[in-house]
Amino acid sequence: MSVPSFSLIVDLRWCLDELLVDKVIDQRGYNLVITSRRDKAQHPLVTIADFGLPNGHDLGNKDEHKLTLIWLNQWLAAKANMPVVRIDPLKIDVPAVTQIMSFEYARTQYILPIEVTTDEVVIGTDQPFYSDWHTNIDKVIKSKTYRTVYINPEQINRYRQEFYQVTQAIAGATTAQKRAAADVSNVEALLQLGDNANPDANDQHIVKIVDWLLQYAFEQRASDIHLEPRRETSKVRFRIDGVLHTVYEMPIAIMVAVTARIKILGRLNVAEKRKPQDGRLKTRTHNGMETELRLSTLPTAFGEKLVMRVFDPEVLVRSFAQLGLSGKQLNTWHQLTAHPNGIILVTGPTGSGKTTTLYSTLKQLATEQVNVCTIEDPIEMIEPAFNQMQVNTGIDLHFADGIRSLMRQDPDIVMVGEIRDSETANMAVQASLTGHLVLSTLHTNDAPSSLTRLHDLGVQPFLTSATILGVMAQRLLRTLCPHCKQDHTVTADSEIAIQWQELVQPWRAPLPTQIYSAQGCEHCRHTGYRGRIGLYEIMPLSNELKKLVAAGANLDVIKQQAYREGLQPLRLSGAKRVSEGVTTLEEVMRVVPMH
Repeated sequence: MSVPSFSLIVDLRWCLDELLVDKVIDQRGYNLVITSRRDKAQHPLVTIADFGLPNGHDLGNKDEHKLTLIWLNQWLAAKANMPVVRIDPLKIDVPAVTQIMSFEYARTQYILPIEVTTDEVVIGTDQPFYSDWHTNIDKVIKSKTYRTVYINPEQINRYRQEFYQVTQAIAGATTAQKRAAADVSNVEALLQLGDNANPDANDQHIVKIVDWLLQYAFEQRASDIHLEPRRETSKVRFRIDGVLHTVYEMPIAIMVAVTARIKILGRLNVAEKRKPQDGRLKTRTHNGMETELRLSTLPTAFGEKLVMRVFDPEVLVRSFAQLGLSGKQLNTWHQLTAHPNGIILVTGPTGSGKTTTLYSTLKQLATEQVNVCTIEDPIEMIEPAFNQMQVNTGIDLHFADGIRSLMRQDPDIVMVGEIRDSETANMAVQASLTGHLVLSTLHTNDAPSSLTRLHDLGVQPFLTSATILGVMAQRLLRTLCPHCKQDHTVTADSEIAIQWQELVQPWRAPLPTQIYSAQGCEHCRHTGYRGRIGLYEIMPLSNELKKLVAAGANLDVIKQQAYREGLQPLRLSGAKRVSEGVTTLEEVMRVVPMH
């Protein structure tokens, strides 16, 4: 059937007739769907996809055995000669697209603006043959041109609702703020009103914005939520797979109320805006799983900045294989953690997964026969198998004081959140000398540098050599999306070969014959990457290394000896992941320190 020359709303019967003509379904499948009881408000393609009928018209995709919604969307869009576009909410300028037209107009015309530039509007639809809106769209979009694309009906219905709801909530809160300010009759009263001129943190509009923000972050797999006040409009940013994305901009007054609402939920002092505060907030993700957020406020030039760290409740049950530890490295790590006493250090910058590694290790070590105690700042995840204590500077309870107290608690294994001063370092050394296994973190670029960092903190070299069992440096690499990664053949004179040599020098590593690059698809939200995996450099202290450390050898000598003993540096570990097709050269060079 050709494209209709008149305006047509695609219904179930039309779709089934066309699928039957195209020999995608048979008469039996047609009858099964047409005679069933169904939700008439549902898009016909969604209804058909729910039946999982056999796909009789493969169109070259041998993996498709059933009629899926993705396949049906492509089929309908091809009939209308329209490109299929997947909405990426991270890239949508929500205030701009919702200003183009009203929600009611978008809903009744089966459309949704998804992109606005200076001279063009991109309009998505799930009814590609319905054209009534074309006659008056010029009045709506003014002097701009427009083009139409096809959007998955599930996406267009969901995001049309979400985008307009959050815009209306912000508009409602802004109106409430203006009304409150207008009620004040004189300057003196306005000055007394102070912060109350901002929308009420318990206002229904603000509650809706906060709920949407948290659920949006969980759905996007964000690890951190940043609320950043600016002079006029404030930014909301999510850190996803280690990279920050701006997801929304809102008026400063609304941001103040949103921050106040979250502070109330986290039991922070709402009135105190001059000092940094820390707190916690428990909530549920979109799939009903309980999760926890760590709150941190910071006074800035334009108001309070709030960062929420999202803790994955599944972190503690992850295996070492899921973290990226395997083979020889995993065996070495098990050997280190099997010692009854000594110090094991995990190093790397903030956000490199050190705490996750330590929690996963402690989870496996915490049997009924041992007493595991931790001192953290703050306690990041509650685990029933540990005895956890939090640093409290307000009452002078620091890491060193905590370790001193823990030593009287008959511990077998002690985890110190971070060694950041000489007193903590020396207390950790004393704990290991008295027969305890101590695990802790340091901030250094690689494993050998940790030894000299301890010396800089005042630990004597002979004590370092006597207590340190080993050091593990780590980073987090974004992993390629398995659905869209693209392979490339590597030749010795290619640009890829030059990048490879730059990565692995001065070591030798064979050039892979094939590597992969990031492309982007609907599964990875068009970034080319999905998820992260650990990259590790493990250096156990051999007798030879202990002698060098005790003698006060410099860092270069220690490194050379470690490399002779088989230490695989982070860059070579990253190169191995590239050759395995797990990640890209660009990603390794982004996160691993070069010369």
